[in-house]
Amino acid sequence: MGTASLPQIDHIVVLMMENHSFDNHFGMLRRKGVDGFTIGRDGKPTNSNPGPDGQPVYAYHAPSTCQAHYKVSQSWNVSHRSWDHGRNDGFVKASSADAMAYWDETDLPFYYGLASVFPVCDRYFSSVMAQTYPNRRFLLAASAFGLVGDPLPESLLTSSPRPWGFGTIFEALDAYGISWKNYFSDLPTTALFPYLLQSNADRVTHVTEFFTDAAAGTLPGFSLVDPNFGSGSEENPQDLAVGAYFAYQVIDAVMKSPAWHRTVLVLTFDEHGGYYDHVPPPPAVRPDDIPPEVPSDDTYGDLYSWYGFRVPTVVVSAWARPHYVSHVVHDHTSILRLVETKWNLPALSDRDANASNLVDCLALDAPTPPFGKPPKLSPALPAVDAAACMAAAK
Repeated sequence: MGTASLPQIDHIVVLMMENHSFDNHFGMLRRKGVDGFTIGRDGKPTNSNPGPDGQPVYAYHAPSTCQAHYKVSQSWNVSHRSWDHGRNDGFVKASSADAMAYWDETDLPFYYGLASVFPVCDRYFSSVMAQTYPNRRFLLAASAFGLVGDPLPESLLTSSPRPWGFGTIFEALDAYGISWKNYFSDLPTTALFPYLLQSNADRVTHVTEFFTDAAAGTLPGFSLVDPNFGSGSEENPQDLAVGAYFAYQVIDAVMKSPAWHRTVLVLTFDEHGGYYDHVPPPPAVRPDDIPPEVPSDDTYGDLYSWYGFRVPTVVVSAWARPHYVSHVVHDHTSILRLVETKWNLPALSDRDANASNLVDCLALDAPTPPFGKPPKLSPALPAVDAAACMAAAK
């Protein structure tokens, strides 16, 4: 344990944005093999959900990148009603017609350029049909520990309750002397496990340090980069162009880093944000025996035993497999499995023990990095008036 494998890779970077489904961002990605929207003769999606009156509400192009007036929800109950036991026909009834909005290449040129070049994962699901905090707990610990919503939990994990002995991936990395940092803008994901903050002030640091470390080629073994959750994460009601531009800056910094040829970056989103996706989440391995903190008659048959909806995910690396679309089922614990594969670490729960590791997206058998020279991509579009967008939401 702790012995490095995957010798081509020294740095794993995770950039997790907020609250968009695969179809919402990549449904219009016209790349061969990508499972997006079904397109009619008029060039528009034929995908729909019934409205309250039973009439179909079709997926439609959002008029702007501002989400100020969108009424969508990704709560446990709304998500499960949207899912409707695998029919994925409850998005409009559970939220509103806003759930059928999508953005395309005209709105997100950088994301579309990225997904046209690097491996895109069209079977990457969030870890649970619920909000941000449970999904980000899965990212760090392969379990939500009962959490189903976003209020700060009353009971916080203060020790490792598992036979594997580690509560989070950070503790597993610490045990074997592997470096890590959580670079944040306004709130670190590490705060979901507050006891970690008390002894890791030097490793939970502002995102400006990420750009310094990337430029110097001194990123740690594992990096988690957090956007500004208040204004630049793409979460409703924000102008998503602000978050997309931040993602561009982070990924551009990695591509220009002297350590580019030894780095894997995973761009993903924590959950679907209430927006429609046409692929039903499949069953998932329960992480542990901790049930979701909902009434026993309100589980929808889900004891963390189903994935959440698909989220946009692209694997960016010099070693990325060219022209590749991954149809392998992944979720946030696949990132943990990648870290565990790289450093031969034990699993944190039954979920990551059974997860794929994203290595299918890498051409590690190639004699040289396929993207040794980073491709030139269109930058993200700046927000037209982000302040006005946020003001309109009040």
